[in-house]
Amino acid sequence: MRYIGMPLARREDPDLLTGRARRVADLDLPGTLELAFTRSPVPHALIRGVDVAAALKEEGVAGAWSAAELPYLAARAVPGARDAPPWPLLATGRVRYPGEALAVSAADTRARAEDAAEAVRLDLEPLPAVCDPMAAQEAAALIGDDPMAAEEAPSLSGDRGNVVAERTFGEPAGDVFATAPVVVEAAYHEQLLLPTSLEARAVLAGPGDGGGLTVWASHQAQHRLRDSLAEALGMDRERIRVIVPATGGAFGAKSQTYPEYVVAALLAIHLGRPVRWCEDRAEAMLAGPRGRGQNQRVRLAADDDGTFLAYELLVDAGVGGYPHTGALVPMMTGAMSTGAYRTPHVHTRVRCVLTTSAPTASYRGAGRPEAAYALERTVDRLARRLGMDPAELRRRNFVRPDQFPYLTPTGRTYDSGDYAATLDQALAAAGYDDIRAEQARRRQEGGPPIGVGIATYVERSGGPQDSDEFGSVEACADGTFIARVGSTSTGQGHLTAFAQVVASVLDVDIGLVRVVEGDTGEVPYGFATFGSRSMQVGGAALWRAAESLVAAARRRCAGLLGLQEDDISYTGGRLLAGASSEPPCPGAGDVPGAGLDTGPITGLRLGELVARTGPLRADETFAPPQAFPYGAHVAVVEIDPDLGTVRVLRLVAADDYGVVVNPMIVDGQGQGSIAQGLGQVLYEQAVIGADGIPYARSLLDYLLPTAADMPPVTLLETVTPNPNTPLGAKGAGEAGCIGIPPAVVNAVCDALDVDHIDMPLTPAAVWAAAARHGSRA
Repeated sequence: MRYIGMPLARREDPDLLTGRARRVADLDLPGTLELAFTRSPVPHALIRGVDVAAALKEEGVAGAWSAAELPYLAARAVPGARDAPPWPLLATGRVRYPGEALAVSAADTRARAEDAAEAVRLDLEPLPAVCDPMAAQEAAALIGDDPMAAEEAPSLSGDRGNVVAERTFGEPAGDVFATAPVVVEAAYHEQLLLPTSLEARAVLAGPGDGGGLTVWASHQAQHRLRDSLAEALGMDRERIRVIVPATGGAFGAKSQTYPEYVVAALLAIHLGRPVRWCEDRAEAMLAGPRGRGQNQRVRLAADDDGTFLAYELLVDAGVGGYPHTGALVPMMTGAMSTGAYRTPHVHTRVRCVLTTSAPTASYRGAGRPEAAYALERTVDRLARRLGMDPAELRRRNFVRPDQFPYLTPTGRTYDSGDYAATLDQALAAAGYDDIRAEQARRRQEGGPPIGVGIATYVERSGGPQDSDEFGSVEACADGTFIARVGSTSTGQGHLTAFAQVVASVLDVDIGLVRVVEGDTGEVPYGFATFGSRSMQVGGAALWRAAESLVAAARRRCAGLLGLQEDDISYTGGRLLAGASSEPPCPGAGDVPGAGLDTGPITGLRLGELVARTGPLRADETFAPPQAFPYGAHVAVVEIDPDLGTVRVLRLVAADDYGVVVNPMIVDGQGQGSIAQGLGQVLYEQAVIGADGIPYARSLLDYLLPTAADMPPVTLLETVTPNPNTPLGAKGAGEAGCIGIPPAVVNAVCDALDVDHIDMPLTPAAVWAAAARHGSRA
């Protein structure tokens, strides 16, 4: 395993940095038409008319359509929706969120397509906007109803109103809350966020020979997109090829199929020309997918000594105008609500509610940050109630190392871990005792208040339970190797890390391994890249494929020699017959390009075996159990109570991802996820006005952290290998989004000696909390 654990430079970076990497917007197909969508200016309305006549008169326009102009558009919905209502390709009957597409225009340039889109005339009858999931449950307006259906037709929303999904995890605690010595109750709000990847959503569809279709998309799951398009178009999936070129970030929000993708594919077929849609930033902020968005109510019961007895979490999540995949994310909150603790009774009720806002989707962490936030904030509040050090309270309740594998009350089996070790490591690196001493000094003598916050977490990696991934390794006659994998890179460094895995198993130079992914024409099957599953599942599939390749090569060489497979050994990319120094395969030296090694160890290289005997390839599909990375994060903050500003002095993240293949890449993922965690806790919020319209239309209206906002960060690791994969890796890359928000809120509340402040911790919110509790200097 020569390359496992080595911080190799990413081989994909030169192309990205020099501009040689091509994104969807860079691709040049002759005759390409650009699309622009006419979007609803209101959040909720009945559609009385959509007139495209004026759009057709604009210069350079090849066509403009509403659902009425393309009947086959009106008859189709986006595949993969979770419960009613189905998501139409262009709105029919009712608008259910601001920015929902009502018409589409195609022109020879994007600017002309936008002019045509603006010329479309809309006749909309506004309906009440309901953006809060709690209010939506009580609202008389049923967002999911089809206004065009006959009066006697049943409501799509049924008896549940705007509630489209509900599920419970664990069992109620009976009378524990009534009899427990200490019970802490709280309510939290996880604000909506915008998954602001550097490159927004983009798709280019081009008709091929024989009625086929090639689609280039900025995406995380090319095989899923291919299958969804085949379903929506009524085509054989083998006639559709999906290619993912260089992708500028995704964070979970590009793993779905969206209406715009299907419209582009349909119009490419309809017009017989390539058709492209590249979402601009204003579109993304108005109508693009959202992340997070939960109202949470919690109860935590404990003994007088702080031993946890029961935990209850009630989640009401707004999923926007269409459930789609957004209704799955809050379920992950329920599944992971137990955290790192051995609480005997855990019960979570998750309710997904339609609202008149853009649909939600997976966003980095996808349900696990929400679970960790609710629990870790409540643990700190219990420590405050008991007058106990929050670190000691956590230690007292951790799942112990000797209890693994550990079955949680919500039905998840934690694989391995030492939760106290990561906490102790993080506290030591942060100088916990010194911070507490300085805090006490300032409270006694004066000075800006400082605080320290702790958050521990356990997350789930690997994707849905029992989900698999494809890996294939092929030996080529020239001595190189092709590694094909069903995962898709959106910036994670797959071309480097996957090559490290394959080269390590084959015991060859990494420069000989080429990784192929993101193309359904090159890779026959793939599940997806999300949920920190690429290395854990895709890397393990490649590991097994490389091992299978070696086994197949040994069998083939044994057959040539008339020996048993056990008589053939393999090392350093060579096949050896026993301890003999003779050529392992008679006549190998006569094969073009098949000369023998003249060093102290003679043997037949795999490329030479291929040259002599033909193609050699091994395919594997691997479906390991979910894994459970974990960690402890510590934040140290200083508050200016007169201004309400939060200065993060230090962040320490001690994480356990199992075996790490490339520490440099993993550290980069850690830094990025910490930046996004800071964004949520300090800056970001997708604010919706009283009229139901989002405020943000540009990045001047939506604050994102920059490099200048990053505090000193210390990244630490412990290693408890994943026992369920040959590589031992667990997921990495989402930890900062999970642990940083509760750690920073805990630190600010500790500094100000207050119970709670909702995210984001804006200066106004912090100033008001300081003023209310007399913390201002």
